[in-house]
Amino acid sequence: MKKFWQLALTSLMALSLLTACGQNDAQPKENTTDNTSVQEEKAASYPMTLTDVTGNEVILEEAPKAIVSMIPSNTEILYALGLSEEIVGVSDYDNYPEEAASKEKIGGMEFNVEKIISLNPDLVLAHESALGTWDAGLQQLRDAGVQVYTVTNAETFDATYETIHEIGEATGKTEEATKIVEDMKAKIKEVQDKVADVDTKKKVLVEVSPEPEIYTPAGNTIMNEMLGMINAENLVADLDGWIKIDPEEIVKRNPDVILTTYGNYTPDAVNLVLNRNGFSDVTAVKNKAVYDMDADLTGRMGPRLAEGLELVAKNVYPEAFNE
Repeated sequence: MKKFWQLALTSLMALSLLTACGQNDAQPKENTTDNTSVQEEKAASYPMTLTDVTGNEVILEEAPKAIVSMIPSNTEILYALGLSEEIVGVSDYDNYPEEAASKEKIGGMEFNVEKIISLNPDLVLAHESALGTWDAGLQQLRDAGVQVYTVTNAETFDATYETIHEIGEATGKTEEATKIVEDMKAKIKEVQDKVADVDTKKKVLVEVSPEPEIYTPAGNTIMNEMLGMINAENLVADLDGWIKIDPEEIVKRNPDVILTTYGNYTPDAVNLVLNRNGFSDVTAVKNKAVYDMDADLTGRMGPRLAEGLELVAKNVYPEAFNE
């Protein structure tokens, strides 16, 4: 399971928290649009007792009217569910939607227990990826009588759908959750239809950090799943998790497209790759097929993940979207 700093890699790229990381052993499915494994919609009924991923029971007497979200993906889901008024606190790193910036901040990797308690929340949404880092603070909240629900860590599209349903159930927004998932699947199908007939799969390298330490998502990552879904090939799919890769290995494997996700803190990201020493014969460089992407869209496990898939597809197969 991802550790908390790996969460930072996808949602807080500007901080350059880039270290190698592992993911679960399950190989992501390449096409999840027809998978119906997400839970069936059921109307919320209160009082409600929920058991989270840690085995902790959360009792809600009514739909929560004051919610603290501890990571950006939880926040994006809450806003998509129409709970902007109920959100009373968010993490320091929340940046979408813009309205989130006006909410009370509760901290980041080290959160402020007293601040959260002062907001008098009916529900605090923590996250499985931070277990081990947040344990003591979360227990302090529980000891103070705060209802803390730890959201399951999603690492695939299907798991993201389940997370949306999970939060929708806890907040009394089951119908809204179902609509979000349906819209995501419709967007994904639209994207996949456009790239279904590509003649030759392009080999793609995704860089989440620049030289001197280039990290890339290999197999068992959401980006690997995305590339499979759009009929492309992850250049390092034979490896596992988030890995450090040498420039020489990139040249040897010769990607057709290079995508970077660090342009928000390295403004010249594309030119850095195009002018990288020893890369003049790399196909992606020769064809100037190097593009920077929004790391939040492509790595934040929430409602915008389908938009992230579209962004990846447009960069890998721009010709399919020029009609």
